[in-house]
Amino acid sequence: MIAIARPPEDLQEDFSTREVAQRLGMAVRSVQLMVDRGELQAWRTPGGHRRILRSSLDAWLTGRGLAPTKGGETPTPAEAQRKLRVLLIEDSVHYQNLVALLIAQEFPELELHTANDGIGGLVMYGQLQPDVLLVDILLPGIDGAALVTSLRSQPLFAHCELIFITALDDQQREPYAFALANLPVIHKPRLVAELPPLLAASLQRLGSAANPA
Repeated sequence: MIAIARPPEDLQEDFSTREVAQRLGMAVRSVQLMVDRGELQAWRTPGGHRRILRSSLDAWLTGRGLAPTKGGETPTPAEAQRKLRVLLIEDSVHYQNLVALLIAQEFPELELHTANDGIGGLVMYGQLQPDVLLVDILLPGIDGAALVTSLRSQPLFAHCELIFITALDDQQREPYAFALANLPVIHKPRLVAELPPLLAASLQRLGSAANPA
């Protein structure tokens, strides 16, 4: 852990690891590891508890293109669902642009957000609470299968539509079968043909759930 001395005159707000985990939609252990790796700056209370500086958290969020903390608040479920949101977690700029183009042409009513890696994706998921999640299987930091397994432990994930995208062929996907079972998977060479109908089906299910007969 990279710890810093906290000057008595330093009045900036700080958070416990649990508070940061709640704000980012992550597990407490994941936040602790971020502190240990020096990604977040923290100090220890006399009782040995970590306190994470808000300035450090805001810098981490801003560095990943995410909104900094707003008075320590996260969006409420009602705020997050004012417009249907799609979160794409994909490290390839080419496929980020391709998905953005497809959604702009076929689904202009949707709000698309993009994360470049798995850790950033976890944070954005907690902030946005998206309606549809598009996830690449192979990601920097944490692979898509592990990311989805982590998200499934969160109650809000039950209301999210999930679509995997990957360059892996059927044989190469076998190690990820536990996470891919019964979920739509798009092979990247067929992204243009397969994403629009799968996304349309996801939106139809979301509409049916919001307006049951």
